[in-house]
Amino acid sequence: MSIADFFLITQAIFLVYFILLHGSYFSLNVLSIISIWNYMQERSISGLPNTYTGLEIPVSIIAPAYNEEATITNSIKALLNLNYPDFEVIVVNDGSSDSTMQVLINEFDLIIFPEAYLSGLPTQKIRQVYISKKFPSLRVLDKDNGGKADALNAGINVSRFSLFCAVDADSIIQTNSLEKIVQPFLEEPTTVAVGGTVRIANGCSVRNGFLVKAGLPTNLLALFQVAEYLRGFLFGRLGWSPLNALLIISGAFGVFHKETVVSVGGYLTNTIGEDMELIARLHRLLRARNVPYKISFVPDPICWTEAPEDLKTLRNQRIRWQRGLSESLAKNISLLFGKNSGAVGWLAMPFMLVFEWFGPIIELLGITLVIIGYYAGYLSAEVTIIFFTVAIGFGVLLSVVAVLLEEMSFHIYPKLRYIFILLLVAILENFGYRQLNSVWRLIATYQWAMGHKASWGEMKRSASWTEQE
Repeated sequence: MSIADFFLITQAIFLVYFILLHGSYFSLNVLSIISIWNYMQERSISGLPNTYTGLEIPVSIIAPAYNEEATITNSIKALLNLNYPDFEVIVVNDGSSDSTMQVLINEFDLIIFPEAYLSGLPTQKIRQVYISKKFPSLRVLDKDNGGKADALNAGINVSRFSLFCAVDADSIIQTNSLEKIVQPFLEEPTTVAVGGTVRIANGCSVRNGFLVKAGLPTNLLALFQVAEYLRGFLFGRLGWSPLNALLIISGAFGVFHKETVVSVGGYLTNTIGEDMELIARLHRLLRARNVPYKISFVPDPICWTEAPEDLKTLRNQRIRWQRGLSESLAKNISLLFGKNSGAVGWLAMPFMLVFEWFGPIIELLGITLVIIGYYAGYLSAEVTIIFFTVAIGFGVLLSVVAVLLEEMSFHIYPKLRYIFILLLVAILENFGYRQLNSVWRLIATYQWAMGHKASWGEMKRSASWTEQE
């Protein structure tokens, strides 16, 4: 086989791969559009003034916090101001090295409370339990550092209600979001987990826990992430939900049936992607036990979180996400094509393995070989153009459609110029930003394969979107 034949064959293989990739995404898009149409129809019918029925399920909101002094006050105020009849807020200070604990004590007038609780899940030592004299529904756990998963397990042990909501302490939940994300538990008794939408808070205005204005960031990296999040949540997760094949519920915002989570062992502390791993394990173990269950995604409940605005922080985040994906798939690989594994084992797991886990290798290798083949004279300009049209052009189309779908459905960004900016960003992110993410994901996959120790890395927070009165 000549070198020219090698380049032609490999280019054809890569082309088929990208066609399958974008064909899969297109199928998810169709499912997402159908789902969001049905959801909007139901919402328009039920869009009457809020009246509580007394059937709402009490919820324990658990917010792990580590070095969150810049954003913790606004985030906790947002939780306390949620529009829901019966809930408690449990903040878990996971051995912060900054003044997070002191900020909490001062802002919420905390006092030590000698509370007894069941330790259903093993955790690092809890130093003190505090209650707030200002807000009876607020408790704060001060514990030794054990990581986010350990902090969540500690919160689960102390929680009083049958549902718990896991949120990030640096995020803001809209006031009506808890009411909306709990709905699937009322409509389908076998529901064990529900995820909501996460959006970028950079460029928004939050005052004393309330989102007062939705806006766009001026930082280009954060802007790219706005378009990226729209595509990931509106299409990626909404598409899998009707098939009961959702493999990810963001650690920033999800509600769970506590007894079920405890029965599968809670959050694992030896993985850096505890949120995805828990969902994959719920699928695997509940199917193995032949227990009927439903894991859903609801697009309307929104959690706002700060996106990284510098390359180092973004790199740390994406390497952590890919390491979490690798660990979650490896720990639950028996779900793949397993007996009674349903759509999650026969569709979602193969998709994640081939397109999300192995994807960065194929994408970078394909682009590199095509460029080399073209400049070496082994590939014609026409063949090269066709390759990049499929590899990048369809990605642009998917990003643009995500922005348009957001505008047609939820219309979060009120100004027309925001939509034009997002459309432009949805195009630009496919030329360099996406490829850079693939490089980071490839590094993470290599680190995982070589057994390198995973770490969170430094996460800078500007908190420029928060205001205090």
